[in-house]
This record gives sequence, C-alpha cells and structure tokens, in this order.
Amino acid sequence: MKFTFESIGMVYTPFKTKEGMPIQSKGAKGVKGKIVLNEEFIPGLADLDGFSHIILIYCFHKSVGFDLQTIPFLDRVKRGIFSTRAPRRPNSIGISVVKLLNVENNILQIENVDMLDGTPLLDIKPYIADFDVHKIEKSGWIENKTDKLNEVKSDKRFE
Repeated sequence: MKFTFESIGMVYTPFKTKEGMPIQSKGAKGVKGKIVLNEEFIPGLADLDGFSHIILIYCFHKSVGFDLQTIPFLDRVKRGIFSTRAPRRPNSIGISVVKLLNVENNILQIENVDMLDGTPLLDIKPYIADFDVHKIEKSGWIENKTDKLNEVKSDKRFE
C-alpha cells in the first residue's frame, strides 16, 4: 500500500548538517528552533499554547535509502532498524518531543530541537504525560546506555 503525505510546514533549527547534531531531543536541551506552519493550518493551532510540550512528526528529508540493520549512535553493535531511532528507515519518518515556547499566528517557537534545518513537518500532537508516559519493564539493548545522551552527537554514519 502506498501513502502520500504533504508537509504542513517547516522546522527551522541551527543544524545545517547532520554531523554534530544532538541524537534525541532530550539531548538538545536549550537548543531553540521554530516551526513555520503553512497558513491554511492556523485554525488547527487553537488551544495548542496550553501545552508545554508537543510531539513533532516529520520527514528525514536528507536520508536516502535504508538498512534493515544498523549501528545506532549509542552502541557499537548492529541492531535491527525497528529497535533503533536511526534516520535511514524504510519510511523516513522521525518523531521528537519538544518544548513549546510560544505560538503567534503560524509561527511556533520551540526548544530542544534535534532535527536538521528545513525539516518538512508532517504533524503536530500535544504531549500529554497521562497518555505518553508509560511504566516500562524493559528497555532492550539501550538499557544503561543513555547516560551519555547529552554528549553523543550525530556523525556521518547514516549518509
């Protein structure tokens, strides 16, 4: 089955290249960016400013092709692509939880950005802790590897 999506806007960040970027939004604390939403979607922003965080769903627009097994940034062992958040995926879709600072017309000021400048935005959803935070029993291969999240940065491995 084939699907077609169109961007609802663009995400602008300080990151012009993949190399040196934070690998997750939690590792991008304080990094500011903005969303310029296509103007026809302004009515959809009603009430969004009541949330402190939002979930962005976007396209990894600079990723080409994919590998079913890859070495993720926080490991040295090949892992199945679906057990990672690597950008080279069968469908180049990314997600990030960012802090929402301000909404004015079609401009959203955000913080904790971990995506490339000019990233096409597919959707915005409110982050709702009662829905989105789950008590987990296991964390797979990533368990005990996230303590260096703020130090590990993107490199050229997914180009």
